[in-house]
Order: sequence, then C-alpha cells, then structure tokens
Amino acid sequence: MTTLLKQTWAGLRVLLVMTVLLGILYPLAVWAIARIPGLEGNAEGSVVTRDGQAVGSSLIGVDPVPADPARDPWFHTRPSAATPQVPSGASNLGPGNENLVKTIGERKDAIAKREGVSPGQVPPDAVTASGSGLDPAISVAYADLQAPRVARTTGLPLDRVKQLIARNTSGAGIGVPGVDVLPLNLAVQAAAGGAH
Repeated sequence: MTTLLKQTWAGLRVLLVMTVLLGILYPLAVWAIARIPGLEGNAEGSVVTRDGQAVGSSLIGVDPVPADPARDPWFHTRPSAATPQVPSGASNLGPGNENLVKTIGERKDAIAKREGVSPGQVPPDAVTASGSGLDPAISVAYADLQAPRVARTTGLPLDRVKQLIARNTSGAGIGVPGVDVLPLNLAVQAAAGGAH
C-alpha cells in the first residue's frame, strides 16, 4: 500500500509541476516575449489601422467586395480557394483537373469582362489561387490591368494610379515584384478624397 501511495504522490507532484510550468509560466513567457518592441505587430496579427480603425492585415489579403460592381474602385487580390468551411488553404487540384480548368476559365472571363480586356490579357495570378488563398500581394501585371478601371471609377488620372502602384510595389510577390493590395487601396482611397 505504501508503494501505491508513494507512486500516486510522485505522479501528483509531477502533474502539479508540469501544470505550473506548461500551463502558466510558459504561456506567460510567450506573451511577454510577444510584447518586445518589433515583435508586437506580428504577435497582434499585423493589423493595419487608419484613423484608429482596423482596416485589414498586412499579412492577409482579403478581396474587397464593391458595393456597386459597375463602379468598382478597388484593386483586387488573387482569388481564394477558401470556403466557409475551410477559411484558408489550397484547392489541391492539379493542372489537368477538369473542375480547376473550368474554374480558371470562368475567373478569366469574369475578370476580362470587369476590366474590359480580352481573356488572353488576364495574368495568371488573377485567376489562380495561392497555397493559402490569402496572399496580400498581386503581380504588377495584374495591378496594371486593374489601373484603368480604378482610375475611371475614382476620377484619378491614370498616371497617378500608376504612381500609387509603383509606391506599393515590393519584392514580396509571387516570385516577382508584388504589389501590396491593402496599402494600395488605402492610398487610392486617400488620393480620391476617401469617397469610396
């Protein structure tokens, strides 16, 4: 009986020590490290604010939904393979999959119609989802394709919109320089007087 009590007491001590270490001290240490200047933004989701309001994340691309599709003032991100059931992730469909080929064709036709160009002018990143489906950047070619529509609907000169694209272009694209969509949309909105 004494062996059983000793083993039980030893097990309870280990449980208590591990609970304090892994259930209290470790989470507090991670929380404290996340408050170190320079790390805090990433720890809090890299939230972008404007006038004290959260407007998005610098790490997560969310395609804006225009209130009036006929007067769409936004640059759009890459399409997402995400669904309400799976908020992030790839479709895992191969390039020969009939459903994927059909979806890409539908996307290409829709974007060509929205931008007023032929389907052959639509760049690949405009119709293919990324691995996460949440890329914050698009190719310069896709931004340039959208520039005339954005200029027309916002009333900004096309040259000004192209300058804003250049200012928001970095090396963070899909193997090529990429255009950060959220800051670009905020810059366009500010330049157009915040009406959109």
